[in-house]
Amino acid sequence: QASQEELKAAYRRLCMLYHPDKHRDPELKTQAERLFNLVHQAYEVLSDPQTRAIYDIYGRRGLEMEGWEVVERKRTAAEIREEFERLQREREERRLQQRTNPKGTISVGIDATDLFDRYDEEYEDVPGSSFPQIEINKMHISQSIEAPLTSTDTAILSGNLSTQNGNGGGSINLALRRVTSAKGWAELEFGAGDLHGPLFGLKIFRNLTPRCFITTNCALQFSSRGVRPGLTTVLARNLDKNTMGYLQWRWGIQSAMNTSIVRDTKTSHFTVAMQLGIPHSFMMVSYQHKFQDEDQTRVKGSLKVGFFGTIVEYGAERKISRHSVLGATVSVGVPQGVSLKIKLNRASQTYFFPVHLTDQLLPSAVFYATVGPLVVYFAMHRLVIKPYLRAQKERELEKQRESTASDILQKKQEAEAAVRLMQESVRRIIEAEEARMGLIVVNAWYGKFVNDNSRKNEKVKVIDVTVPLQCLVKDSKLILTEASKAGLPGFYDPCVGEEKSLKVLYQFRGVLHQVMSADNEALRIPKQSHRIDTDG
Repeated sequence: QASQEELKAAYRRLCMLYHPDKHRDPELKTQAERLFNLVHQAYEVLSDPQTRAIYDIYGRRGLEMEGWEVVERKRTAAEIREEFERLQREREERRLQQRTNPKGTISVGIDATDLFDRYDEEYEDVPGSSFPQIEINKMHISQSIEAPLTSTDTAILSGNLSTQNGNGGGSINLALRRVTSAKGWAELEFGAGDLHGPLFGLKIFRNLTPRCFITTNCALQFSSRGVRPGLTTVLARNLDKNTMGYLQWRWGIQSAMNTSIVRDTKTSHFTVAMQLGIPHSFMMVSYQHKFQDEDQTRVKGSLKVGFFGTIVEYGAERKISRHSVLGATVSVGVPQGVSLKIKLNRASQTYFFPVHLTDQLLPSAVFYATVGPLVVYFAMHRLVIKPYLRAQKERELEKQRESTASDILQKKQEAEAAVRLMQESVRRIIEAEEARMGLIVVNAWYGKFVNDNSRKNEKVKVIDVTVPLQCLVKDSKLILTEASKAGLPGFYDPCVGEEKSLKVLYQFRGVLHQVMSADNEALRIPKQSHRIDTDG
């Protein structure tokens, strides 16, 4: 957000600091020339509105982007942004044409009712009857891949296999989707399977207004019993910024009408729905709370009441790695009984394990379904997941350090050279600040600090930035913006990929002050809140 006047002032100040003619020592003169050239290159980019717009949005890679040589230099910042995004889309389209987007689901149903609904008298004479019988009674596997044909056409190939109690079947489907305009798309689907005959379908999506859209799906299913048509229409509307309303009408097999309202915010997700249909009519309310923590923890609960009975569900999910989310849900219903559903999402793959515990409402089943997953999760998290993630992070940091070692070494040398060149300027600044009882940086450190006892084995990695920080003081003020401080003159990154902070001990009006700020946090000193209380 710096103005042109602020840029010019900073440029003049750094030029005065690094100008080669101000240094007589040959080594310092050489270092000053290199830093002076870097400052000049930076000013050339930032003083030009076009190149600054590119750099502000996309950084160095924007300036080096393939295709910029054809961009007219007289364009506005908005036009440059649009042109850059067009070049990005073209390059992304070329990549998409050589790439598929696989998605899959694996579901394994487990019958564990023998754990709670066991008739011991029936198994007294059966060998091995002392152990409960846990069986896999159903499985389902589905997979799909997408292949972009053109910028508007996509082919989708999907298939699934299912089995339950020894009987099963599968199907394969091919869909062709075309984006017809900025407001909608259409999709043709063809399918076949060993349990059902050929399937032909058409799906249409259309934005009616900026806040309303409609989706229609019609299908013809051929079988030995004849042709079974089906039609589903969904009308959706934005009720406000975070709320959607849906009206659904389904005709054919299991005809129904459904109305639902979904409210999704940063901290919660709420759904209320009502359905009238054959054979099932129901009302459902669900709520999910999103914790704003690093693991993206969510807890949820729902109540569903209908002609089929009543079901209460509650559960939680948590991110266990960069691409994996683990969740567990307990389902208690009449007459369904008690079930535990475990789900693992890994990137675009989903693994689902519904475990049926009992057909009755047994308190013991509800207790173990609730407590069991929690105990297993916390044990696994402490003994397996946490050590694995820590080791993985260390490996990634080590690779990052190795790949950036030469660059960091160069930055370190530039920072050390800048500090040597700043000495004379800093001496004058300190003299001026002492004369007015102003701001004097006593000590300043930048890098990784370890204050938590649980991390006492980790190594502290900090550098002394007292001189470069004092050099930034102007009129007894020091102002740092919301950006990584590793890019400041005289700074470099002492611990690549790790969290960094800036700790400053300074004197103002003869009184000591101290502050610690995060790497990307804005900092403005002096402040009364930084004052060290020496009364005690």
